[in-house]
Amino acid sequence: MVGSLVAAILATTLLGWLSTEVFAGETAQFDEWARASLHSLASPAMTRAMNGVSFLGMQFLYGAVPAALILFGVLRWKRAVAWLAITMAGALLLDVTLKWAFHRPRPAPWFGAAPHSYSFPSGHALVSFCFYGVLAGLVASRLRSRNLRMVCWIVAMSLIALIGISRIYLGVHYASDVLAGYLTAAVWVAIVLAMDRWRMIRRRNRIEFEDQSED
Repeated sequence: MVGSLVAAILATTLLGWLSTEVFAGETAQFDEWARASLHSLASPAMTRAMNGVSFLGMQFLYGAVPAALILFGVLRWKRAVAWLAITMAGALLLDVTLKWAFHRPRPAPWFGAAPHSYSFPSGHALVSFCFYGVLAGLVASRLRSRNLRMVCWIVAMSLIALIGISRIYLGVHYASDVLAGYLTAAVWVAIVLAMDRWRMIRRRNRIEFEDQSED
């Protein structure tokens, strides 16, 4: 629990610093460099691939999240259902709240039209971190093979990173938006993890107290 709280505090501090730098204009050069660097790799095939990856970061999740919750329910993974439901509900609330709080305009997109929402933080980065990260944790904790657990985490982290890159490549987000999305997700997941650990400690202490009372 302590480790989760430390991670939450660290991620919150970094997010606060990044937000200050963004709205002071200190990240403008970095953001433009990242946009230009990824745009220099543009090709029809690359654009199709990045659109596909971007789809996995939001639109795909409209069906994937309910499907995962149903599957966990069928498997009777009650704790996993609660974990995923709370994490995703919080992620969506944070995305909407922070976008309206910061009101950062979108950059001019390289391909297609810009979304109608604000830019900071990236909702794709935030939501994909929460979903694929938590999904990897829930699945990996139930795998006996260390190699399979490692593969599970590598796939999840690679997908999360690619989704963030795809948003910059398509021109609908600045790199600082993506980093803010990851940091926001890290704060929220760490808080949920700390709460879960606290609940488990209280439950264990209560059971021990009841056992001692019976003796």
